[in-house]
Amino acid sequence: MRYGIFSDIHSNLEALEAVIGAYKQECVDRYLCLGDIVGYAANPRECIERTKALSAVNVAGNHDWAAVNLFSLDYFNPRASESIVWTQQHIFDNDRHFLESLKLTYQNEHVTLVHATLDEPQDFSYLVDNNRAGNTFKLLATNICFLGHTHVAGIFTQNGNGRIDYQVAGCVDIKEGHKYVVNVGSVGQPRDGDPRAAYCVYDTDKRKIQIKRIDYDIETARQKIIRGGLPTFLGDRLTAGR
Repeated sequence: MRYGIFSDIHSNLEALEAVIGAYKQECVDRYLCLGDIVGYAANPRECIERTKALSAVNVAGNHDWAAVNLFSLDYFNPRASESIVWTQQHIFDNDRHFLESLKLTYQNEHVTLVHATLDEPQDFSYLVDNNRAGNTFKLLATNICFLGHTHVAGIFTQNGNGRIDYQVAGCVDIKEGHKYVVNVGSVGQPRDGDPRAAYCVYDTDKRKIQIKRIDYDIETARQKIIRGGLPTFLGDRLTAGR
């Protein structure tokens, strides 16, 4: 089985289409989306439709839930809050029904999915260090958990003795007796200094996870944000990957 795993599209259609194009070369069997399809950029409806067309398994992100009033706007900074209100005004009822249907976690025989953390996933806390990773490892029933939310790709590994190590993105070979918490980064708004869209491929037969990057038309996405009346900052940050 080859999984295509992606997260944090944030209504960036140009980035999503670049990632879908890259996946067409990867012979992916199943798609997994880790949430925040909407928010920040100017194409929420189109990104929802593209994701649905992939028959992806989806879990809820904080922007997804906030867009349908399932998560409080008090959590967000003013620009993010403004973008959520904008999104609410630019999606249709079928989009709302889809976002309302998203659950916080998903698990099958190979993987566990969550947007933020397995401990109190409804709070959408940021998993940014070994201590927070440890809380998720304690609750992890499979060997691998994929998540997003921070917009920074990276891999936490816990060995058989419980020691947790971290590596920045790249690829990892799955070892017996080890567990992995993999942040796949962001399709539509990377914040690790690399403005290219991030996506992940997990091959269960080869036991390999790879986090990859691809260029996309940033300027078009930026101009759509500005022309749409969203905060200019949300467009400008795309060029820096911050």
